[in-house]
Parts: sequence; structure tokens; C-alpha cells
Amino acid sequence: MARYENLPIYRKAVELVVYLEKAVRDFPRYHKYAVGADLRNLARELAVLIIAANSRRDKVPVLTRLRDKSEEMKLMVMIAKEVQSFRNFKQFQQAAGLAVEISRQSEGWLGSRRGHKGPEPSNAISTFGGRVHDHCAPAPPHPRGGA
Repeated sequence: MARYENLPIYRKAVELVVYLEKAVRDFPRYHKYAVGADLRNLARELAVLIIAANSRRDKVPVLTRLRDKSEEMKLMVMIAKEVQSFRNFKQFQQAAGLAVEISRQSEGWLGSRRGHKGPEPSNAISTFGGRVHDHCAPAPPHPRGGA
């Protein structure tokens, strides 16, 4: 079996699993068993997909699924923020940053296996298109009050 413990994407996925396990403990009871359970399960699924992709000869189908699941994770983190599941903004920001990093790395891995660089078109909804900072804090007001 191929070694996966030292893959940066695997380390980020495990970091996300551990982080979400701790963060979901602080979710309100209503969200803990719905949104929280979905987040925790999805994070574990990402780690399992990384191991599977690393051990397969034909990685593209598993990497495609990994890419789609990482987009789903970003969406779920955003939903958890919108329903105010996270204890504070910093907790959301950390989860979102990890989700974005895993998504970027999965896109890069898939692109390298397909023989080209750059993002691959996806049917999944991209909830965080740019840097994490672009989506984690509102833009400061324009100094003249206009847009």
C-alpha cells in the first residue's frame, strides 16, 4: 500500500477532522446532531478518499470524487456559518481555511493526473472562490460612502 501519512493534503484532512470534532462539541444542540454530524462525517470521508486515491493506479475517478466532496465540505461549512452553528467567527474561519486548502490541493492533484495544471470545471458549487480572507470578513466600507 502506498504511503499517505506525509501527503500535505492528508495532513490537512486529518487536521480538519480533529478541528471539526472539537468545534462541533460547541455547536448548539439543534445543530450538533444535524449540521455537525454531516460536517464530521464529510471530513472523515475526505481523509478516506485521500487514502484511496493515493493507493489506486487509476487515481482520476477517486480524485474527481475527492474534488466534489471537498466542494461539498466548503458548502457545509458555509451553511454552518449561516445558521450560526459556530461558536464565533474565528472558529468558522479556521474550518473554512482548512476546507479551502483541501479543495485547492485536490484540484491540483486531479489536474496533475489529467496532465494539465489549473482548475478543472466542476458541476459542484464553489462557495469559496478566492482566498479565505476574501470570504471570511466583509470588505471595509468605501471611504467616500460609495461603491
